[in-house]
Amino acid sequence: MVIKSTVSLTDPELALTAARSGAHVIRAMYGDTLPRFDKGGGDFATAADLAAEEAILGVLRAARPEDAVTGEESGASGNAGARRRWLVDPLCGTLNYAVQNMLVGVNVALRAGGEITAAATADPFSGEVFWTDGERSAVRLDGADGPLVPSARSQLVDINLDAPDPFSPDFRAARLIADPEFAVRFRPRVVSTTLAVAWVAAGRRAAYVTDGDLRDSVHFAAGIALCRDAGCVVTGIQGQPLHTGAGGLIVAADEETHGALVELTRRQEPGSREGA
Repeated sequence: MVIKSTVSLTDPELALTAARSGAHVIRAMYGDTLPRFDKGGGDFATAADLAAEEAILGVLRAARPEDAVTGEESGASGNAGARRRWLVDPLCGTLNYAVQNMLVGVNVALRAGGEITAAATADPFSGEVFWTDGERSAVRLDGADGPLVPSARSQLVDINLDAPDPFSPDFRAARLIADPEFAVRFRPRVVSTTLAVAWVAAGRRAAYVTDGDLRDSVHFAAGIALCRDAGCVVTGIQGQPLHTGAGGLIVAADEETHGALVELTRRQEPGSREGA
């Protein structure tokens, strides 16, 4: 893959270009027998994670040498107090990828001050790149952009079973899925990659739910920005402003779907008669 000079690119185009560079590496290394690097707690990275992150960081540093970067594998680099910081997840869905499951995404987001002002999520195998300039979202395929139109029509809700704190007493994803009222209205899906967050913006999922502290998350920053700018309803897991209170995330295609999921998650709280 040939990357032209990136110095003149706008931030959104740079995010898109960087995500595509990582996706190219992921696609090229797919199916290889890859070394694994243990990260503890059952988590690991593969050689593809590291190579994709190196490719992404190379694009970003060549174009914006003064910006700071946080990569999932390499950690934080650059000026710790920089106003602009790139958040990089080179391969979201490593376990999927390691067993030759093509459900993965590559996430690149720029936080300028307190806002994500540019972001991209690339699907290495479909060739799609979902991106936002901080105001509008689109999906690029074969050089052409198409609109992202959220829709709850599918009734599919992706649940993160690999959440940062999956055994929190305040929320248990397995209990949410088992709630009879969830089954009446929705159908659960678990793809184990934040590519599914971008799918909410694209109308391929009705919603996405996870717990955990997602502030400056390399996994979620891009998808949250995509959904926000596509017009989805984006809140914390209790319906509160994002990154406050209990943390977590409910991103839904519309207010009705969001309201139903907030009520269902409320039923999981300690002391709730329904969740007891």
